Amino acid sequence: MEEEKNNHVVNHFEVGSNCQVFNGPISGCVFALPGATVNQSPVLQVAADGRDDLPDKLTTAEAEERFHFIHPEIVDEEAWRIHDAIKRLVANYRIPEICAYLKEQKQKGKLMLPSNPSVMYTELVRLGMPKGEGFSEKNFSNSYTK
Repeated sequence: MEEEKNNHVVNHFEVGSNCQVFNGPISGCVFALPGATVNQSPVLQVAADGRDDLPDKLTTAEAEERFHFIHPEIVDEEAWRIHDAIKRLVANYRIPEICAYLKEQKQKGKLMLPSNPSVMYTELVRLGMPKGEGFSEKNFSNSYTK
């Protein structure tokens, strides 16, 4: 692995990969296969002090919509922790365990559950709960209302 620093950009490429790397007066790096023309349009705008003005990655809130029934008084970090726990539950457990967790969180004041089980079922399916055998809406309704 070779590294070159030029214009506040670090380039990583495999030796012998037949790729040409152009580091010219542009901000960024352009990779091209042999025989290809190099496009000199900027890839990433870099400030004079070397930091880029673009975000490194999307925040969790921008990447995914949070579970809809978290109590509004719950702080954001705790809300995302609950969201992740529910997501793990719907991916790995059966309906009775999911409903037990939801009821437990409601008693602790962390969730505001809708009275209509169909609305909750739709939300859990959105988070990844399967719809197959044993995960039907009727089966969910029976466990949710108990």
